[in-house]
Amino acid sequence: MDHKPSVLVQVDLHAQYVHLVITGCVTEANQHALHPVVARARTLIPSVTVTVDLTGAAHLEAVAVELLRAAIHHEHTLSGSGPAEILVPAVLSHHPPVPHHANPLTGGTRTRTGSPVLRAA
Repeated sequence: MDHKPSVLVQVDLHAQYVHLVITGCVTEANQHALHPVVARARTLIPSVTVTVDLTGAAHLEAVAVELLRAAIHHEHTLSGSGPAEILVPAVLSHHPPVPHHANPLTGGTRTRTGSPVLRAA
């Protein structure tokens, strides 16, 4: 499974808002990729609060949200950039666990030698 976030930047031409709409997967391992995007968005219109909307993410890890929140707070205290808020869904969505050893071609699993093991129907 490809765990990547996708970002849509919405900027109001009348300087009323800057929204970052995040979809895809936001995990502990990839949330750092959002840091420079948020930092850059905060410089577009310094007086406007940047909204980081995670409500549309297909997979959202709680630890990723906390790391992103800490990074945004840290960036704000260091640079004096504009404010930012994070919107999080009431219930975090998760992918169902996918075994790494599944073989999608045979529907079975592989042994340590790499031979397919078929499941009996």
